[in-house]
Amino acid sequence: MRRVTGFVAAAAVAVGFAGAAAGQDIVIASVGPMTGQYAAFGEQLRRGAEMAVENINAKGGVLGRKLKLEIGDDACDPKQAVAVANQLASKKVALVAGHFCSSSSIPASAVYNENGILQITPASTNPALTEDAAKKGWKNVFRTCGRDDAQGLVAGKFLATKYKGKGVAILHDKSAYGKGLADETKKAMNAAGHKEAMYEAITQGDKDFTALISKMKAAKVEVIYLGGYHTEAGLLVRQAREQGFGAQLISGDALVTDEFWKITGKAGEGTRMTFAPDPRKVPDAKDVVAQFKAKNYDPEGYTLYTYAAIQVWAEAANKAKSIKTADVAKQLRTGKYKTVIGTLEFNSKGDVVNPLYVFYDWKDGKYEAIGSGM
Repeated sequence: MRRVTGFVAAAAVAVGFAGAAAGQDIVIASVGPMTGQYAAFGEQLRRGAEMAVENINAKGGVLGRKLKLEIGDDACDPKQAVAVANQLASKKVALVAGHFCSSSSIPASAVYNENGILQITPASTNPALTEDAAKKGWKNVFRTCGRDDAQGLVAGKFLATKYKGKGVAILHDKSAYGKGLADETKKAMNAAGHKEAMYEAITQGDKDFTALISKMKAAKVEVIYLGGYHTEAGLLVRQAREQGFGAQLISGDALVTDEFWKITGKAGEGTRMTFAPDPRKVPDAKDVVAQFKAKNYDPEGYTLYTYAAIQVWAEAANKAKSIKTADVAKQLRTGKYKTVIGTLEFNSKGDVVNPLYVFYDWKDGKYEAIGSGM
């Protein structure tokens, strides 16, 4: 996996790009964890952005101008995210397709708003991102993914129904994403009449879950719901199996990377997670998926969500005949947009209308959709 440090201005990615005058280029960016323990997701964002720019430029660019891509590395660290956002502001980017972690997107959004930059995150699901922006009257924040309250509702109802009368442990990693998803799941599960046996926090970067596993054993936990990322989830389930603890692990969309299986091996078999219907199987994504596979890359997880973020921005800019944030943001809130992840429509807050979530099971190193999970 290629690692990218800091900013890397993408080379001319379209045929004929070299002939365009530099002053005519429209600079856009994608930002995510290009380094660190979540770098697998940074690669998804980078790959999606690069392919979108390549294809848009091949068709003439936006308003007759070529796109130039900057890649920013925030390592999913809030302070680094703000630093990256300020650097992008100095480069006068028109769009940021990012960040990945909600804990990065939320503080960075203030910088983008102050500098009149449009932000479309492909992966940050914490409701506070768009809710707080709307309360402040900001119009520049959007996402192509769903929100934790939608995902948590699906997971919480499932836990209450499937594990009625059984011990459920709700865990989170204290992050804006992990705690947000765990709390929304807990709220939905409680509303459906089921009380958790445990509610515990872990810390991002933890490597040893021995004490927690022993505590869950003593509490007769039969299912673990983790709001968090694939690294801690993978270590947790692997160590649980090594200690003879067979509780079912269920988590969210931050497990949509094959890095999870590289951590767990066979111990990850049967792990269940929620994610949107597989975007790789959307009919309108067929040609783009083939392009990725021709480059020996599987566009899993949030790759196509990043592509779609740039895709909708480009279409909205062309319709508005402007790349000004106010004009593009207004255009995005009108009509529907056909993308590689399906048709998207945005509400007044910048959230997608009617996001869908389904269940997946990990099996033989891949995640496969199983529908409602019931």
